[in-house]
Parts: sequence; structure tokens; C-alpha cells
Amino acid sequence: MKKIIAVCMTMVLAVSMLAGCSGKTESKSTETQTAEKKAAVKMIELDLTNEEYAFGVDKDQPELLEQVNDFVKTIKEDGTLDKICEKYFGDGEPVAVKSAAFDKSKDQLVVATNAAFEPFEYMGGEDYYGIDMEIAAMLAEKLGKELVIQNMDFDAVCLSVGQHKCDIAMAGLTVNEEREEYVTFSEAYYEASQRLIVKGDDTTFDGCKDASEVEALLGKLTDKDKIGVQGGTTAQYYVEGDADWGFDGLPAICVPYKNGSLAVQDLINGNIKYVIIDAAPAKCITEAINKMQ
Repeated sequence: MKKIIAVCMTMVLAVSMLAGCSGKTESKSTETQTAEKKAAVKMIELDLTNEEYAFGVDKDQPELLEQVNDFVKTIKEDGTLDKICEKYFGDGEPVAVKSAAFDKSKDQLVVATNAAFEPFEYMGGEDYYGIDMEIAAMLAEKLGKELVIQNMDFDAVCLSVGQHKCDIAMAGLTVNEEREEYVTFSEAYYEASQRLIVKGDDTTFDGCKDASEVEALLGKLTDKDKIGVQGGTTAQYYVEGDADWGFDGLPAICVPYKNGSLAVQDLINGNIKYVIIDAAPAKCITEAINKMQ
């Protein structure tokens, strides 16, 4: 379980057809095949990692950590978390979250995030949307505090909390020891993974049945190959290799981007070979881009 921005990501799934169906079904199959041929990119639906997301709380606020843990436990047990997730993975209507202006004289909950990680946090005009943002709004209300959201580069999210500039980091954060130098993690609230995105006509991984087969093929890359990631996320450690994370790394060059959308666009433009990002954003990005083709 690691971690609309300017571009809205929506969800569309391809439908496979059974042989020997009616003429109407055959027509639909042809339309599906045509759509697949036109797809600019596709996600390989095999998990390369298994992670947990949690919130990063200021180390000097143990009371807040206890309150957050109690809140996470409650929304998991009473089904509230499932309902929030369903809005973004199903047909629900996301709720806009507004941020107040920071004011030291007020009782505020200051949240550090990187609003370029749909469906967990992203922008719609001046409003915030996403699973984490809706949880943040509910948490602030529960604590009787005014919500302030500080949007920043992902690399700065935990650091800002560690420097006591923000109270809590809510940004699709994978739990790991390196980040625990800056924050104390809450109880996990979401299980996540990393997935691979390739060009729509790339058949390299089509026959892969599990992650080990994907990794074996990725292991054949060279330092002439480039893989795009969102900077500071699990994917960067996965590609570059990191002992603390338990990743051996890949023989390709890692190219960090501010967000996954920019990485996928560069993939389409032919500047990088693959993209690796978290599964939920990967799904949103690929479907949105393909709908725009």
C-alpha cells in the first residue's frame, strides 16, 4: 500500500468478446478491436509491487496521531472509506474540497499534498478533489478545525511536515523507513501497487502472466532505455533501486516528472520507453489520454 489536475482523468474498460456470438456481438467486437488499435497507451494489469498508503503526521503532535488513527479506524469500519473510494473508482460524484487561507491565529489543520495524483488528490479549478482530500475535509470537521491545504511538489510533502510547516501529509504516501525520518505514519488506509504503462501498439508484455515475467523483460533493458516516473514516488525507487525499499533497480535510466500525466505524454512523444506509476493514477491517466485520441 506509497502515493482532472490540470487534466481530468476518467475511466473506461475494454470488453473482451466470446467466439460464436451473434452478428450484433461481432459488430461490437470489431468496434472494440478498432478502439484498441487507436489506443495511444495501455496499462499492463499486473502489480509490480505491494504497498500500503498512510498519512504522515508531525512527530511532535502525538495527540494528532492518536486522533488520526482513531478516525482512520472508524471510517474503515463503518464503510465511509469504501463509499469515498467508490466515488472515484465507480460511478459516484466526487465532492469539491475548499481550502481556507493559512492563518496562525486560527485553529487550523494544515495538510501537505501534491495535487497531481488522481484519484487521491487533484485540482478542479480552485477546488481540490480526491480520496485523500475528502478524508482531509472530514478529518478537519471531526477535529473542529478549519482545513488548509498546501499544494507542493511531492518531494516536499513529508519534509514540510518534518519542518513543522504542516500538520499532516496526505498525498498517497507509501509507508517506508526513509519517510519516517520526517513523519510518523498513521494506520494504513489503502493498499496500492506500481504498474507499467506502454504504448498502445507495444506487445512486449502481452503474454506475461505474472509480475515476475514482466520484471524479467524489464531486466533486459539497457542504459539506453528510459523509464518515466513521478519524482519522489515508489516508482523512482523501483527503477533506480533502493535497499531500504527492497528494490534491486532496473538497468534503464529513470526520468522523473512532476506528475504521471507528463511522463505518459512523453511516452507518446517517443522520448521514453515506458512509464511506471501507482496503479490507480495509471488507470486514470491511460483512459483519459486514450479518450482524447
